[in-house]
Amino acid sequence: MYNSVPEAHWAGYALPKRFARRSVTRQLLKRQMREAMRRHAADLPPGLWVLRLRAAFDARAFVSAASVALRGAARDELDALLRAAARR
Repeated sequence: MYNSVPEAHWAGYALPKRFARRSVTRQLLKRQMREAMRRHAADLPPGLWVLRLRAAFDARAFVSAASVALRGAARDELDALLRAAARR
């Protein structure tokens, strides 16, 4: 059995369909997650990382899946999450 921790960052992304109904929204969020991992890679310890959407996005607040508001909200939340993870 292979039990060693990788020397790089390996990331996985979980976006349940029940939280982001439209595939374009899920794809946008995955791109935001990948970019956030790239931005914060220098501050995070190497290893296996999983980012998971835990709550639904309000479709009334973010009418378009490609909206600037959705991108900004996702970016801000991911940055805060990964900064907190880097401090631990």
